[in-house]
Formats: sequence, structure tokens, C-alpha cells
Amino acid sequence: MTTTLFDLVHPAVKVVGESALYPVRRIFCVGRNYAGHAREMGSDPSREPPFYFTKPADALVPGGGPIPYPPGTSNLHHEIELVVALARPVFRCSAEEGAKAVFGHAIGLDMTRRDLQFAARDKGRPWCLGKAFEFSAPISPLLPSASPILSGRISLEVNGEIRQSGDINEMIWSIPEVISHLSQYYHLGLGDLIYTGTPEGVGPVVPGDRLVGRIDGLGELSVSITEEA
Repeated sequence: MTTTLFDLVHPAVKVVGESALYPVRRIFCVGRNYAGHAREMGSDPSREPPFYFTKPADALVPGGGPIPYPPGTSNLHHEIELVVALARPVFRCSAEEGAKAVFGHAIGLDMTRRDLQFAARDKGRPWCLGKAFEFSAPISPLLPSASPILSGRISLEVNGEIRQSGDINEMIWSIPEVISHLSQYYHLGLGDLIYTGTPEGVGPVVPGDRLVGRIDGLGELSVSITEEA
């Protein structure tokens, strides 16, 4: 089989125990899906419908490792997240059907240019500059799973100090509920990743910092911040 340019540049994530990669088509991110984080961002953590933003698939950093401090910001923040990958098509599905569409899970980081995000938010503009940039979505290998993760410790440390710590069961909207809600607006399926939100404790990082994210059963994701490229 001939290798094409598309094959070389199409983003993909390793799958634990398999030689084949998981091809990534889209990255959806759930905003403020933990009550504590909603409060620290100045919002009411009521159970209003979830909202989303997206990142380009080439924002992924499979396996973690060094990432450069992004241009245009002086306030880069970390957000540790559980990532769910979908296995089959769903559209306007129930939560029960959404749970059956799960392929597996990974540890992810939603790196955020917070100053640019807030500047856009305060003017009622999209968050693209704050969220959708190169190297903004580190991700660990995907661990296949027959059902969605509903509980378990999630944490992030920076230079050995715990910054974020919570439990997956603290999500305002669970993985099946998020899949169901998102499927009311998109034809979801294989190739779609959903970053499911972050617990409280987000904060800034600078070049030289080492970040280690952990989720029960998924191992860890390590990232180091280097000087701006």
C-alpha cells in the first residue's frame, strides 16, 4: 500500500495493546463541567445544558513530552481532563446509547491562553485564540473500554506539587449525558474525541515547568514546557 501525504499528517493516537492507531477527526471540549472549576471561573455551576468549544485535530500532542510556550500570551494555564473516544456513529441518541458508543479513554490536557480567552469572553467573541492553538491538546494513549468511566481520581501536579485534584463523579454532566447532548447537534462517531472538562485548581505554567496528570486506571501523562518556539 502506498503511503500518502494525508497518511503522514493525519492526527492519530496510540491505543494500548494494539498496533493500529486511533485516527482523530475532531476534538470537542466541554466547558466548565465541574462545579468547583465553574466557580473559580466566576460562573454559577448550575445544571444548565453543557456548552462546547473545539480544537483542531493537529493541536494534539500524542504521548505528551516537551511543548513550546505558545506565542501571544503571558498567562498559559493547565487543565487536566478525562478524554473519551467514540467507536461508532451516534446521532440524536439517548444517554444509554451514548454509553455504548465509547471506544476508550485517555488523559488529556486542555492548555489555555487564559488572557486571550478572557479578552474574547469579555467582548462576547469566540475563544479560538485562547483555546485552539498548536500543542494545546496533549493526550496519553487510549485505553479501550466497554463502558464509560464514571468515577475515579483525576489530578495534576506541577513540579511535584498537586495543583488539581478531584473525582470523575464530580462532573456536572457524565460522559453518556455529554455524548447524548452533543449528538443532538452533530453526527458523532469514530474519530471524535471529547475532552470532558477539568476540576478546580487551574493555574499558570512557565517554561521549565513539568506537568504530570493522572487518572485512576489510565496511568499518567507527562508534559514539559519549553521556551517559545
